[in-house]
Amino acid sequence: MFKIPKIAGLIMLSSASLAYAGENDCKNLPSYDTLKSALIAARNEVNGGFDLDMWGTIVNRDGVVCAVAFTGKTRASQWPGSRVISAQKANAANAFSLRALALSTANLYTATQPGGTLYGLQHSNPVDTGAAYKGPSKNYGFHNDPMVGVKAGGVNVFGGGLALYNSEGALVGGLGVSGDSSCADHNVAWRTRNNLGLDYVPAGVSGDAARPDNIVYDITPQIGQMSGVSAKGWGHPVCNSDVAGIAANLPAVPK
Repeated sequence: MFKIPKIAGLIMLSSASLAYAGENDCKNLPSYDTLKSALIAARNEVNGGFDLDMWGTIVNRDGVVCAVAFTGKTRASQWPGSRVISAQKANAANAFSLRALALSTANLYTATQPGGTLYGLQHSNPVDTGAAYKGPSKNYGFHNDPMVGVKAGGVNVFGGGLALYNSEGALVGGLGVSGDSSCADHNVAWRTRNNLGLDYVPAGVSGDAARPDNIVYDITPQIGQMSGVSAKGWGHPVCNSDVAGIAANLPAVPK
């Protein structure tokens, strides 16, 4: 019986290892320092909400976490729970966007409500708690955050997650921002993506060609229905009286 020589087995193993290593490639995505600077600049704009500090996470196209940062003076300046939520949002925006069509996590809200066309999506691709919560906690939000280099997973269906497109129109990953109202999170994420120059979005469901994957505020409250009805099926609740005007004037995507 023919047997594969041991050296061939080693070559096969080496090739597999190299393929897996490539999956963790973040070289074409912003560094920790670049993400942090862009996130802070976006957070300092008027975004609605409670004017709170934020967490931000970037994943590559395979969902591997490339960078995690925060805007406050210390990691205790932001809601602790928002670190993993930001990773969820980044993963969801990347996972459910394509080169030809971007869906922000805000766009997923109505469709994932009971009776919606994507109901149950929020329960798919669950968070890997071992990856998301491993320590040491003192490194959370720094260049050596324990989530970096692993797949945290998760799906989030409210504002704050956006797909990342480079100047060639290629989908290269996702950005997630969390720490304030979901509407403010979306606005901060949008400005962060713009600051990073990764907002060459091809198309979306918002109906606004200048902002294809923008949050959609078209939900009409219905008696007995907490979520109301979205005219286009991609709506998101309005968090306060300011956010709709802010969203309508967010930077347009490059042509």
